[in-house]
Amino acid sequence: MGFEELLEQVGGFGPFQLRNVALLALPRVLLPLHFLLPIFLAAVPAHRCALPGAPANFSHQDVWLEAHLPREPDGTLSSCLRFAYPQALPNTTLGEERQSRGELEDEPATVPCSQGWEYDRSEFSSTIATESQWDLVCEQKGLNRAASTFFFAGVLVGAVAFGYLSDRFGRRRLLLVAYVSTLVLGLASAASVSYVMFAITRTLTGSALAGFTIIVMPLELEWLDVEHRTVAGVLSSTFWTGGMMLLALVGYLIRDWRWLLLAVTLPCAPGILSLWWVPESARWLLTQGHVKEAHRYLLHCARLNGRPVCEDSLSQEAVSKVAAGERVVRRPSYLDLFRTPRLRHISLCCVVVWFGVNFSYYGLSLDVSGLGLNVYQTQLLFGAVELPSKLLVYLSVRYAGRRLTQAGTLLGTALAFGTRLLVSSDMKSWSTVLAVMGKAFSEAAFTTAYLFTSELYPTVLRQTGMGLTALVGRLGGSLAPLAALLDGVWLSLPKLTYGGIALLAAGTALLLPETRQAQLPETIQDVERKSAPTSLQEEEMPMKQVQN
Repeated sequence: MGFEELLEQVGGFGPFQLRNVALLALPRVLLPLHFLLPIFLAAVPAHRCALPGAPANFSHQDVWLEAHLPREPDGTLSSCLRFAYPQALPNTTLGEERQSRGELEDEPATVPCSQGWEYDRSEFSSTIATESQWDLVCEQKGLNRAASTFFFAGVLVGAVAFGYLSDRFGRRRLLLVAYVSTLVLGLASAASVSYVMFAITRTLTGSALAGFTIIVMPLELEWLDVEHRTVAGVLSSTFWTGGMMLLALVGYLIRDWRWLLLAVTLPCAPGILSLWWVPESARWLLTQGHVKEAHRYLLHCARLNGRPVCEDSLSQEAVSKVAAGERVVRRPSYLDLFRTPRLRHISLCCVVVWFGVNFSYYGLSLDVSGLGLNVYQTQLLFGAVELPSKLLVYLSVRYAGRRLTQAGTLLGTALAFGTRLLVSSDMKSWSTVLAVMGKAFSEAAFTTAYLFTSELYPTVLRQTGMGLTALVGRLGGSLAPLAALLDGVWLSLPKLTYGGIALLAAGTALLLPETRQAQLPETIQDVERKSAPTSLQEEEMPMKQVQN
């Protein structure tokens, strides 16, 4: 008897599993609040050089500014330069006199803003870009983008650590570590007195939040039977969408970056208390030989699900026999993901897919400009469009399978980026439609990736495998903000890069084995014994056995 048979006795989907999904909803809501926070936290409002001495009630302010600020090629006043000396404009009386004497220069000298900047405070009262003494604009705008890169680099490192440690010490303990660390470091970030302090604390916060991305999905999945994994996985992913829409509301209500950061961090406190009711993974406990604790959780599951349990079939001795077949003799390591041919193939394909999913998703999500909407409307729209994409995923993974869904959603993302390259910048409505379609496809790809990857790896290496893929994925997420700076080389280069990587990931996804209706593998041997479906007929065979 294996764990699937034990789970069938105690109930593979019932009140116990639903309570588990509800208790783990908070981490899923918190993730987009932090991951997409730079949309508001690092927003750069309209700005210009500070010009001391401007008349308080100057009736011709535009004329006065034009005398002090040069114009950009598009006709707008410069945000980063000022004239070395005030210019007498040709259409003024003084300007006409100076022009007649040949005193007006064709190209007057300009200098950087030496006395700081003045910002438009109508949309944001404060961001890290406008913070006093920071001024992350113009020559310093790279530091503004780098803040997001530092954060995702922290997530990358945290994914490695949490993936390994949660396979070794358990999912529940490391989830507590993630909660406490996020709370402490988030509060420290909000109290930052310098950019260096902010960058360091946000990087460490990213490392702590990686625990949520690595632990939550497997902790839910390992208590679910085959039949209900899809519906539970898609249901759980809707909490991310809720977090995105909540971010639009919170960002609209709180315009100061410090208070905004505080608002998205404090919910960790009730999350710590909720862990009292979150169960450890019985699958993991059995692989580690913790029979007594696993038996206790299985009995609790049966009791909540209203399942009458035979003492012989669920006795501690019976559970011990299952544990003997599941127990891991050697501690898992990342090298185990590459020791055997099939796991090596799966791991290499997964890292390419996850890099493409993250790189394209955050490249699209963090760029909310040029769509003809304000930042709050765009964020709300991007969140709302994810709901129908969840339905698309639910139907597609049931009938088309995980592999084709993963490849198809990434292909849709790539086509959305590519089509936007062909749309003129004046056609904002079409650009908005394509951006929204790309967002829907990229979110669908993200949802599928979590479900698909969790099913590919065995229980003994599931957290380690998720840690590896999340590591590479967060590398993609950390490079996405920097790729936006490629517009300085060629305006369309960022979109071309995002779309090209998504297309590569789509092709790679087709090389992965299908997992629809398959039991979760428990050991490395289970993975190596399986063979990927080689025809459509083989993929459809499970449908005759179990209906999703």
